[in-house]
Amino acid sequence: MNINTTQKQTNLLRIAVASVFAGTMAIAATAVSAGECPADKIVADGQGQKPGPSAPKDVPDVVRASTDLAKEPAMIKGRQFRLRQLEMKPGGIVPWHPHNNRPAMIYIVSGEVVEYASSCAVPIVHKAGDVAPEKNGTSHWWQNTGKTPAVLISVDLFPVEMKMDQHMM
Repeated sequence: MNINTTQKQTNLLRIAVASVFAGTMAIAATAVSAGECPADKIVADGQGQKPGPSAPKDVPDVVRASTDLAKEPAMIKGRQFRLRQLEMKPGGIVPWHPHNNRPAMIYIVSGEVVEYASSCAVPIVHKAGDVAPEKNGTSHWWQNTGKTPAVLISVDLFPVEMKMDQHMM
């Protein structure tokens, strides 16, 4: 195979991976409206909910799988495609954190959690079956205000160089 053919295949694979990711984001964004900030409550970043707790509480977090994207056809150096399971116990807290460099999707498997986002004038309630997109411009914290554990699946593009608390979604 010559270099031009290899480069073309690499570029096509990159486009395919980006398309799948973008399509997933678009489907999730259009498939759910429950669990998102109401359109009339969206505000400029920093004008919504104020920063909350800075430490996690009662949120066991297990990395179920991760892939070094530098070793995949997408060849995205310094990023991991990561899937984690979080169990937020009643009263559990995921502390205030941004998503400016780490897009993610959170699927609520069971239970109910409340998100306090910097770009929403009201708290956002997420219930089982909801998907919460987390993207550039999102800073927030989460709390399980219910009486039962909430199970969440988090998928993100984790920057390997980032040093952060494992409980940040």
